[in-house]
Amino acid sequence: MFNVSSYLERIGYQGPIEPTADVLLGLHRAHMLSVPFENLDISRKREIICDEQLVIRKIVEQRRGGFCYELNGAFAALLRELGFRVTMLSARVARQDGDFGPEFDHLTLKVDLEESWLADVGFGDSFQEPLRLKVDLEQLQGNRKFRLIEDEGALLMEMAEPGADWKRQYAFTLVPHQLHDFSEMCRYQQTSPQSSFTQKKICSRATPEGRVTLADNKLIITRNGQRGESVLSDEEWQSALKKYFEIVL
Repeated sequence: MFNVSSYLERIGYQGPIEPTADVLLGLHRAHMLSVPFENLDISRKREIICDEQLVIRKIVEQRRGGFCYELNGAFAALLRELGFRVTMLSARVARQDGDFGPEFDHLTLKVDLEESWLADVGFGDSFQEPLRLKVDLEQLQGNRKFRLIEDEGALLMEMAEPGADWKRQYAFTLVPHQLHDFSEMCRYQQTSPQSSFTQKKICSRATPEGRVTLADNKLIITRNGQRGESVLSDEEWQSALKKYFEIVL
């Protein structure tokens, strides 16, 4: 059984739950502020499986986070339970060389209401509220701008920091998929030496003032545009994980 009240308590959401745009924005923001983007199970050699019940149990009952397949997989289930029309989409993440990763590199979501929205609680430091699924519309969130553009039959999600050029984030199409379609890439991301998720540990979530991140042995806290960074011992790392993310491994 899907326990909606437990999920809403997990993300600290106490507002209305009708399938409206305002509710979608509120749920999305609450999720980003409460559930961390993290890959800690990968360094512990604990297998991550694209199974809806398993990812919901990890996030809600175990009060953990996850990466895109887990976070967006669970969030999609919550939205559907509340009456939203949700479609899972395959996205290819932009690389530093300007190319994109393979299909199923990333899982993102389309939510259809009176208009369509791009929802994504599993891409780390990105938009905190869904984006309108409209091409060439600049959408401001905080001091960042986001937009969707068309390119060779795909949609590109781009972000621009203040005073900087647009930077590609990922490319996607509107072809619908199921969670199990992402299983092979999920396995690759947690086992391949070429995967960024096997190369370092990360645990990160948005805060009302910025962001808090544990990246390997570093604690990085951003508040109102000011960044602070410190190197932690193993014991300090465990303490920070509990303090900022309420996670005890």
